[in-house]
Amino acid sequence: DRSPLAHILNRYETHLRTERGLVAHTILEYQSFVRKFLLKRFRGQPLLLKAVKASDISDFVLRHTGGMSVKSAQLMTTAFRSFFRFLFHKGELQTDLAGSVPTVANWRLSTVPKYLTPQEVERVLKACDRRTAVGRRDYAILLLLARLGLRAGEVFGLQLEDINWRAGEILIRGKGMLHDRMPLPADVGEALASYLRQDRPACPTRRVFVCTRAPRRSFVRSCTVSTIVRRALVRAGLDPPAKGAHLFRHSLATSLLRSGATIEEIGEVLRHRDPSTTEIYAKVDFDGLRSLAHPWPIGGAQ
Repeated sequence: DRSPLAHILNRYETHLRTERGLVAHTILEYQSFVRKFLLKRFRGQPLLLKAVKASDISDFVLRHTGGMSVKSAQLMTTAFRSFFRFLFHKGELQTDLAGSVPTVANWRLSTVPKYLTPQEVERVLKACDRRTAVGRRDYAILLLLARLGLRAGEVFGLQLEDINWRAGEILIRGKGMLHDRMPLPADVGEALASYLRQDRPACPTRRVFVCTRAPRRSFVRSCTVSTIVRRALVRAGLDPPAKGAHLFRHSLATSLLRSGATIEEIGEVLRHRDPSTTEIYAKVDFDGLRSLAHPWPIGGAQ
């Protein structure tokens, strides 16, 4: 595709990858937001970047953030600031429009995290039809989310060599290019092994999870993981206010907290670099927590 839109998005992708060092799924998300904005702004007309005005940006953000979560809205505005700063530094714009992107307020500690009870988590897992290839794949994905609290991007980026079967460990390629090793619980290892042995087709990608229909390739974007979660919730007959992959991360943290784990211990499980990130989970302490802390269960697939 040699269109002006494809050309500028390719240049932006190179900038994000080589100069900013962003991971692939974040780059795809940034590009997706920018593509939607440019298509909406120019509507099939010539792509004249210098014609973009501050009001175009603010109007688009205000119009499209209404149905988004705070996290998604913040991701979109971050992508826009990055893109317009890139255009300014590359001489495509005479004015740096990054400052024109509205700020999305994040009253992080004003809302209680959405979560499922342990019983509801098990209900979602049991709703997977493990007699089918899709069911076994989705079951393995959901277990990674539920037992280890992985983010959608971390499941999306999981590669075959990241699973150390002998040591019972799994390498997590986290945010900010940070890598962590976590214990591989036995049920997660068994689900992964079942999917890999029976269902994962031979294909060039090293990603663990791939499409079950042709073309056999890895998921294009990390949001596919959240789509799998939403479908699983429907199968289980659940309708929580939040339906993305992060729901299981919140559910794990809440379950640990109610079992007596400290905020610091939960932060270690979720691999939070900033302790304040975990503070939101203190808000779910409605019933008064027991003083005894239960250790994080370490399991290994043998």
